[in-house]
Parts: sequence; structure tokens; C-alpha cells
Amino acid sequence: MILEKIDKLLNEVSNLQASNAEEIEQLRLKYLSKKGEITALMADFRNVAPDQKKAVGMKINELKQLALQKINELKEQNEEAEESADDFDLTRSAYPIQLGTRHPLTIVKNQIIDIFQRMGFTLAEGPEIDDDLHVFTKLNFAADHPARDMQDTFFVEQNPNDVTKNILLRSHTSNDQSRIMEHQQPPIRVICPGRVYRNEAISARAHCFFHQLEGLYVDKNVSFTDLKQVLLTFARELFGPDTKIRLRPSYFPFTEPSAEMDISCHICGGKGCGFCKHTGWVEILGCGMVDPNVLEACGIDSKVYTGYAFGLGIERITNLKYRVADLRMFSENDTRFLDEFVAAE
Repeated sequence: MILEKIDKLLNEVSNLQASNAEEIEQLRLKYLSKKGEITALMADFRNVAPDQKKAVGMKINELKQLALQKINELKEQNEEAEESADDFDLTRSAYPIQLGTRHPLTIVKNQIIDIFQRMGFTLAEGPEIDDDLHVFTKLNFAADHPARDMQDTFFVEQNPNDVTKNILLRSHTSNDQSRIMEHQQPPIRVICPGRVYRNEAISARAHCFFHQLEGLYVDKNVSFTDLKQVLLTFARELFGPDTKIRLRPSYFPFTEPSAEMDISCHICGGKGCGFCKHTGWVEILGCGMVDPNVLEACGIDSKVYTGYAFGLGIERITNLKYRVADLRMFSENDTRFLDEFVAAE
């Protein structure tokens, strides 16, 4: 009886067929696993008469070798079929897939960050959605300052009883600075890049969101001279060693004294052209000494420490370097525009 069963299994194994890896695995389990047909035969082998053990043992071994051979052949055939099959996905991008490059704003942002990091500034980033306390109040904005108007800032939540609890999209990255000063005692030397929002009409010269990078240095005996030298070094590193700067008096709630900084036009070298409106100068950032009220509001003793701060628009700097006529092009994701910056990376 056992020989007949072996012959039947030999016939089955000789004609094994499978169309995929799952079916092959099921055949392996059926014949070669611990609970398979061949293992069951080995258990029955103990009951075979001594004079038949040799013949039956040889037949079982033949069956086992044949099963192993067939299973391996089916695996090889399946692997070859998978390799040669056309795996064509209609949802994929067309071949060849074109490699992109960094966005021009990212290129310029990284250059600016690298310059300030080499001067000892560390990188800090904060939330784009923040409360009025950190965006305005701790930065010396009066309660009725127009920056808090709906026409100037995007509000998420308003609290009519306590303006400091309003939740809004930040209009500058200065909120990062107020949070850092709130939790860290001087010396503080940080740069804060990020996206900011203003409720403005979108045009070639303005957008409802853009990118800023602000810097802050607070320590003992920090002076306006320190600020001027840092900004001069920055301008010459970014625009060339012959770049000149000038500082014009200005006003910001969070700095006193405050200034706007111009650089000599890198297009005409300061001689005057259409790009600089024939003045020889181009404005690039605002700066000043940190107002003592800001230091005190953030828990820093203004009688012991002083500091300076500056802020620049990354889109504006990118425009100065690459002369982009329309700010909207930075956010439209037109690959024809972005391809122009492959060599700039």
C-alpha cells in the first residue's frame, strides 16, 4: 500500500504547476513541510516489513528529491517571469524623470544662514501660528498699533477681553526672538528664518506671505558699532567685497535707535541706474538696538544687557541677486522659471 501511495505522489509531483510565488509556497508546504505528504510517509515507513524497507526507503528518497527539484524549478521560472514582465504604471511620471533643483529662495536663504553662522549665530525656528503676546506685546507694540488691525494681519482667534491672547499668523519672525529671550538668559546670538504673513493685495511687488530672516544679539556692552560691522561683513560676503553700506534713521517699535540699511547698487556699482532709481543705493533691511522695554518684557535686565536686532526679506535679497521682476513667480511653481536657477545652486 505504501508503494502505491508513493507512486501516486511521484506522478503528482512530476506534473506540478504554479502561476505565482504564493501557489509555489502552498505546494512546498503540501509536500515538504513537517506536516506534508512526504513527512507522513516517513512516519508510515516504521511499519514497513524489514525485507521491503530498502526498496521503500529508496522510493521515498526519490520522491523527496523530485519534489525539491520541481519546487526549485517553479521558483526559478516565476522569478524569470517577474523580471521580464512589463511593470507599467500609468500613474507614474513620464520617463525620463527630470531632476529638480533648490528653489531660488532656498538657495539665497541658505547662503544668508551660512554667512551668519560663520559669524557665530545659531539657527532658531518658531511657530508660524502664535499668540499676540509673543508677536506684538513683548515686542513693544502698543495695544492700538495698526499691526493688530484685521487689515494688516490674519487672525485665527480673537479675544476681545485680552488682546494678548489673540491667535494669529505671525507678521514677522520676531516672535521667535521674544520666545528665545523669554526662556534664555544672555549671551544670545541667533538668526530666525521663516515664513510670515500680511493681509496685503497680491501684486508683482507684494504678496500675502513671504519669507524673512531676523537676527538678534544680546550681551553685555553690545553697541551700534557692533551691529554696523556685522551688517557690513554680511553685505560684502553676499554681494561682493566692494559693497558699501549706509544706515538711515528709521522707526521700529522694538528697536531704539532704529535704521534702514542700504547697499551700494551692485548693478551699476553705485553710479546710478534704473535698478537703483539712479540713486546708487538699494535698501535691503531694517535694524537697530533692542528697545529696553523689549528686554524687560522678556525677563532680561536692560541695565545689565544691551543688544541689536535686524530683519530682512529673503524675496527682496533674491530679487537683488537675480533681478526677478514679479514676486508672484516665487510661489507659482512654474518649472520654466525654476529651471533658470539650476546653475545658481
